[in-house]
Amino acid sequence: MPGETIICSGLIERIGFEDALFKFKTENETITLRTAILNHKKGLQLLAKQLLDDKSGVIQSPKDISIVGHRVVHGGKHFSDTTEITPEVKEKIKALSSLAPLHNPANLQGIDIAETIFPTAKQVAVFDTAFHQTIPEYAYRYAIPKEFSDKHSIRLYGFHGTSHKYVSEKTIDFLGKKKSKIITIHLGNGCSMTAIKNGKSIDHSLGFSPVSGLVMGTRSGDIDPAIIFYLAKKLKLNLDEINHLLQKDSGMLGLTGFSDLRDIQNEAKNGNRDCQLALQINAYRIKKYIGSYAAILNGLDAIVFTAGIGENSELMRQMVCSDLDFLGIALDDSRNKSNSTSIRTIHKDISKVQILVVPTNEELEIAKQAMRLFKN
Repeated sequence: MPGETIICSGLIERIGFEDALFKFKTENETITLRTAILNHKKGLQLLAKQLLDDKSGVIQSPKDISIVGHRVVHGGKHFSDTTEITPEVKEKIKALSSLAPLHNPANLQGIDIAETIFPTAKQVAVFDTAFHQTIPEYAYRYAIPKEFSDKHSIRLYGFHGTSHKYVSEKTIDFLGKKKSKIITIHLGNGCSMTAIKNGKSIDHSLGFSPVSGLVMGTRSGDIDPAIIFYLAKKLKLNLDEINHLLQKDSGMLGLTGFSDLRDIQNEAKNGNRDCQLALQINAYRIKKYIGSYAAILNGLDAIVFTAGIGENSELMRQMVCSDLDFLGIALDDSRNKSNSTSIRTIHKDISKVQILVVPTNEELEIAKQAMRLFKN
């Protein structure tokens, strides 16, 4: 940085499994390792070891790193911008773990390990909630007694903001229209959608915590809140059990027994009825949000697919875009099958709404924001 030159890149997939996949790529070498990575701590330790490896590593000393940028999911009301991490900041991130139990604890682990491995580097937090600070009050308030919003900050916060910000800016540049109406669809193990008007987030599918909205890998998405009372009273589940159920045992995992969409698509192709239905449920929920966001935007220039599933699953894109001709959305099947890794259009020439696949780059966005913090 600031030249945005990629020295190394990689990915750790299937964290929590015995057959996790570790990928590490440099200009001269690609390393792929299939091994047990049972938690985020083990994954980060393996990554740090690889960065410093005598033969294939890319740094000679931890002192070569001057800034470490961290994606932190929930900043609550405390953080609306990129922030240097201090003990006080860490305590606030920890306090917000109850709102993002799948993420903030892992984010803190990353910070702790990075502080140990790179003790001279500045640690920076980039919050997923920050991009959604522009959502108007009539959209972020819940219809509960006012005191709960005012005194306890219960409201819609929104998440995946780093990704939605990055791909929306790329889309606006691609369209050549600063005044634009866009729906960004981030589909990974966690899923969310954002209505973006003229570059600003005006509504978002995730709310007070990252469990509402779309069907996700292990999270339920939208449910009737009365189900929680039913589970407690009728089935005698306590609050911790219900929270675990909705956060870690629901979504695609609860519907099929699988949390990885690739497994679900393969099973569906082989006739697994549960997996076929789960894909329909997933796509149906996304289509409902497209309709509602097109309404609040009062029009639509483009819909954007991004993140692991959004960028790679032609089946999910096809299912989401089918039967939306009323909105002027027309998918081109042959373009949809392209596996290009750059920004690409996948709509028919007659489509009134552009359909784009825009690879997200949260790492670059975090690096930019981290550098900007110290430049200022």
